[in-house]
Amino acid sequence: MNKTTTGNIALKDILGVAGSYYELTKPGITFTVLASMLIGFLMGSAAGVDMVLMIHAILGTYLIAAGTAAHNMFMERDLDGLMKRTSKRPLPAYKISAQQSVVFSMTLIIAGLLYLLLMVNIVAGLVSLATTIIYLFAYTPLKRISALNVFVGAIPGALPVVGGWAAATGTVFEHGMWILFGIIYCWQIPHVISIAWVCKDDYEHAGFKMLPKNDRNGYLAALWALIPLLILFPTVYKLFVMGLVDWLYLGGSLLTTLGFLYYGIRFTLARTKETARPLMFASFVYLPLIWIFIFADWMIL
Repeated sequence: MNKTTTGNIALKDILGVAGSYYELTKPGITFTVLASMLIGFLMGSAAGVDMVLMIHAILGTYLIAAGTAAHNMFMERDLDGLMKRTSKRPLPAYKISAQQSVVFSMTLIIAGLLYLLLMVNIVAGLVSLATTIIYLFAYTPLKRISALNVFVGAIPGALPVVGGWAAATGTVFEHGMWILFGIIYCWQIPHVISIAWVCKDDYEHAGFKMLPKNDRNGYLAALWALIPLLILFPTVYKLFVMGLVDWLYLGGSLLTTLGFLYYGIRFTLARTKETARPLMFASFVYLPLIWIFIFADWMIL
């Protein structure tokens, strides 16, 4: 074996390890957190966007969000190994050791928190810390105890937009940020319910309680999904009433919410994997579309 071949193998190994650590941060979830934070920051920047502050908020939020996701993988490593959809993650696949993942995740969490506290403001740092604590020490263990974890988990899922607004303003006492929080909170419940229904056999095998107990016909699960979908209509409309957005957002968001509701009603009526799957995919595109409408309106205003 020549030096070039050896060097290529070494580089491949390094990239493989780096990729495993990156996978540990759950990039999809982490970038969703960043997008929510940025929307909150932009909406809170009524007097103009401080680009330097925004970059600091992005860096700090990314670090703590990535660390939180990585620590969640550490906490659920044994259960992830029991599910088909997660069995190839870095920890159950033994690409990274548990000890290495803890050092990695805690380093990111601490670095992100300190960065936000020092470079952004204390309020933004505390919101991010609250997000991490609720996600890791309330939502994560509750997933094995009760399906009510869906409602608890929606809190840290919606807090990043509050963190973004707090990063821009230094406060959490403005009405607009909590309307944004409400949009994400209501979106997340049918999003999680639909995923849980599609993957219910996998979740049950691993011991996760993601659906209501003794709800074989799915009536309660359907109700849990439908009510937040209905609440979304007045919630997205409220942003327009407050004057934070204009007609472009209003028309786009109401049509998008109507489409989301359509798939929710289909699932409510049939309660099958065949109707849960379209609802799941609708949830994947719903929030990005809402953010696009908000951003487009923000650019125009």
